[in-house]
Amino acid sequence: MYEYRISREEKEKWCSIPLDQLEGHPDSKIKLILQDTRPQVAELVGNMMADELIANNVAGKITKWVLPSGPEDQYKTFIRRVNEERISLKNLYVFHIDEILDWECRPYPKENNPKSCEGRMLARFYGKIDPELNVPEVQRIWPRVEDMDYPDRLCEELGGIDTAWIGVGFHGLVGANEFPENPFYNLTLEQYASSKTRITVKNLDSIILKSVRTYGGLYDVIDPFMITLGFKTLLTARRCVAMVATGKLKPTVIRVAMFSEPTLEYPITLFPKYVPEVIFCCDRKSADHPLSYDEIILSNENMGRD
Repeated sequence: MYEYRISREEKEKWCSIPLDQLEGHPDSKIKLILQDTRPQVAELVGNMMADELIANNVAGKITKWVLPSGPEDQYKTFIRRVNEERISLKNLYVFHIDEILDWECRPYPKENNPKSCEGRMLARFYGKIDPELNVPEVQRIWPRVEDMDYPDRLCEELGGIDTAWIGVGFHGLVGANEFPENPFYNLTLEQYASSKTRITVKNLDSIILKSVRTYGGLYDVIDPFMITLGFKTLLTARRCVAMVATGKLKPTVIRVAMFSEPTLEYPITLFPKYVPEVIFCCDRKSADHPLSYDEIILSNENMGRD
C-alpha cells in the first residue's frame, strides 16, 4: 500500500512562506495562533485550559485531558487561576502522555528532576494546587509498564479525550510517538493511528537533540526508552492544542503540520485527519523560517534572529 511521503520540493515550498502569511493561510489544515513571545503563548494556553475547565464544570460535565510534563510554562497561568478563582479539578481526568524509562525499561524514582516526568508533575503541577481543588489521585493516569492497557481502556470507557494539550518535536513526535525509522519493520498509517500505550525506543535524532538542549551535548545520559500513550487514545480528542515556542528548532514542523498530508515521517500530521480541531499556539520566532528570507545566515554569524 502506498504511503505518502513529503518531497523535498514540497517542504522547501512550505518553508519559504513568509511569517506574515502563515496565520490564516487558506491551505492550512490547522489553526495557527501567533504571539510575539513565549510567555504570551504560555499565558494564552494556560487561559484556554482554565476556560475549558470552567465551562465543563458549569455544565456539570467531567473533563478529560492529555497533559505533557513539558512544555510546562502554561501551567503557571492555569495554576494561578485555579487557586485564585477556586476552580475545582475534582471532575478532571488527566492522561499523562509519557514517562522516561531507564535502559532496563524501569521508571525512575518520582523526583523533581529531568529523569522523572511524574516526579516533575507532582512537584510543579499537582504540588502547587490547593488540595481542596486538586485532581483526585485516582484520576491522574500515567502509562505504567505493569498495566499498559489501562489508559486506553479507561479512555474508551470515558468516551474519549476532550482536549489533548501537547508539545511537538522537531520531527513531528507527539509524546514518545516518533517516526518509525526501522527499515525492516513497516507500519501503515492505520496501524499507527491505532497504536496502543507501549514502550518505545528513542530515535537517534531525538537522543542527540535532547542531549544538546538539556545536557550540553552529553548524549551518554539520555535514556533510550519511553513509555507513551499511543495514537489510539490521543486521536480520540475532540480538540488538540499544541504549544510550540522553542525558537529556531521548529519552524519546519510547524509548516509540515499546516500543509502536509498524513505521513509517518511526521506523526503530528495524523492529527488533522482524526481530530476535529487542531490549534498550534506559537511565538513568532519559532514560526519564522530561514528559507523565507533572501539570505541564509549561518548560525555562527547570527546576530539578530537567534
